[in-house]
Order: sequence, then structure tokens, then C-alpha cells
Amino acid sequence: MAFTPHRRLGAALLARGVGIGLGILADRTIPDPQRHHPVAIFGSAADRLEKLIWADSAPRGAAYTVACLTPLAAIGIAADRATRDRPVCRALITAAATWAVVGATSLAREGDTMASRLAAKDLDGARDQLSHLCGRDPKALDEPELARATVESMAENTADAAVASIFWGAVAGLPGMLVHRGANTLDAMVGHHNERFEHFGKVSAHLDDLLDLAPARITGTMACLLAPMIGGDRVRSLDVMARDHAHHPSPNGGWCESAWAGALGVTLGGRNLYYGNRFEDRPLLGDGPRPDAGKVSDAARLVQAVTWAATGLAVGTLATAGHLLFYGGLIPHRADRAQKVKKAQEEAQKTEKTNNKTHKAGKVGK
Repeated sequence: MAFTPHRRLGAALLARGVGIGLGILADRTIPDPQRHHPVAIFGSAADRLEKLIWADSAPRGAAYTVACLTPLAAIGIAADRATRDRPVCRALITAAATWAVVGATSLAREGDTMASRLAAKDLDGARDQLSHLCGRDPKALDEPELARATVESMAENTADAAVASIFWGAVAGLPGMLVHRGANTLDAMVGHHNERFEHFGKVSAHLDDLLDLAPARITGTMACLLAPMIGGDRVRSLDVMARDHAHHPSPNGGWCESAWAGALGVTLGGRNLYYGNRFEDRPLLGDGPRPDAGKVSDAARLVQAVTWAATGLAVGTLATAGHLLFYGGLIPHRADRAQKVKKAQEEAQKTEKTNNKTHKAGKVGK
């Protein structure tokens, strides 16, 4: 079987799909290390670089973004080239990268922990737990506000920490997956509207928004379609998302948060309190009461459901495209058999010609 460019690309897509699927299974079964996680290592290096080159300047922030993300792109491209004709190796490397960049299981686990603490009326423990999910100041938050912050964080981070990584891994392979995770990490570090990062973090924030445009909309749509899994209604959820997503200040966050609000049948949005006596008033999303412990638990289940659905879509698409490219069609057997027969006939003719030449040479020698 000739390894033509089409077959090579088909094998690469199949390996990419297998790797993403295995990586999501690993995220589900292999816990994140407490120390030396790859994303944490990248974040530490980026933090050191930020302290060295910071200036209250958007161009300086752009240079910082390029300096941080270029090594990730180079690693991804080098890995892709090294495994060009080794689909098993490519699948394994893709699986390892997917496990490293996807955080769906840990995100849902944090939500479940918050739900347990709220259900037990452990507000001090719940306030401590909130720091694992977002940067809001929890000191004055009551149970509904702690639940709201948790649901909003899980909704937006399902796109950032799961669906977007799967999407870019499927579309652009290892380079896409690594660069997206790097850009999202930089946005979490420097993409803030405060005195230090208002200008320096602008490019990182806009790049993260750009990379999440499609994944956020996919996330919101999937959450609405999967709403019945948590007792919600698909039509109502889609209506809420279509009506409310544009009310959110983020071009992407509104799709996710309004979808979760519709699926859960709750109201999100309102005043967000941050450290440093900073606050932000956001429009309300959805209809119904504020979320409680039970809704937080449902929101965590929706995180996992959306992640699995996105994985299935990505793997299925890659498998289909890879099969069509590798075999040249859905049912390739006849074409393959004819090609093999033709090749065998050509080899037989070459052998016959060689034998005839040898026979004639023998006669001349006599």
C-alpha cells in the first residue's frame, strides 16, 4: 500500500483523533499532579518573564505574548514533524498533550466540592473553595452568590479549559492545542482590567478571545442540547442563550453562562466583587431563582457532559476525514484490490523482462 500524501494526512488525522480520545480518558482517570504540572511550569516561566520585561505598554505586552507562545508552537511543530510517519507515536503524544491541557475533570470536581460545602452550610469552607475557581472576593458572599460565582466560573471554563483545547487540537494538532492553552494561561495571568495590566495584557486578552470565539459558541450550544440530562429543557435553554448572550461584557463568556443559566433554570449575573474593593455590575442572564447547592452539582455534571460531547464530535470528525483521505472513499476495497493486482502485474512483467535479458545474455556467452 503506497503511503501517498493523502494517505499520510489521513493517518495523521486518525492518530490525532485517537490521541484526543485517549487524552480525555486520561483526564478522567489520571489526577493532575500536585506539583510540576506542565501548565503550572509554563505559568511560572511566564510569570518570571513578565517581571523582567513588564512596561505599561501594549507593544511590550505583545512582545511578551509572542515570546511566551513561540516556544509552545515550536514544540508542537517539532513533535508533529517527528511523528509524521509514525501514527502510533503521534497518537500517544497527542494523548499526553490533551491530558496536560484539558482540565474538565478537575473543574467538575471543584464544583462538586463547592456543592457539598454549600449543602452542609459550611460557608467558610465554601468561601475558601471559591479561590480555586475564580478571582472574586468571597468574604461578603452568601450561599446564593457563592453558588452563582461557581456556576459562572464552571460555564466559562468549560470552554476555556476543555472544549477550546479539544477544538484546536482537532483543527491544528499539537501546535494549536499548546498555543491555545498558553494563550489562555496568559490571559488568566495578565489579561485583567487593572492598573498594572490594562495595557500590558491587552494583546494576550484579545488573542484568547479570538481563539475562543468558535469553542465558546460550540460549548453553549452543546450545553443547551444536553440540558435534559440535568432536568432542563432544550428549547428554553436555546431561547435564553439566544436572548441573553450579548448582554455579557465578554464576546465569549455570555454564550456559556447564558446556556448554563437556561439549562439550570436559574438567574446568573449581577454585581461581582473583586479584591481591592473593585466591583463590576453585569446584566442578568436567564430566568428563575439564584442557584443553590443542587444547581451547582448539576452544573458540574453539565461540564462533564459537554466535554464528552465535544470529544465525540472531534474524534468522529477526525476519524471520518482520516478514513476518507486514507482509503479514498467510504468503501475502498475494490479500488485497493485493483491497485494491488496492477502492482503485482507490473512486478511480474519486470521480473519476466529481467529473466529474458538473463537468458539472452547466457546464449550470447555460449
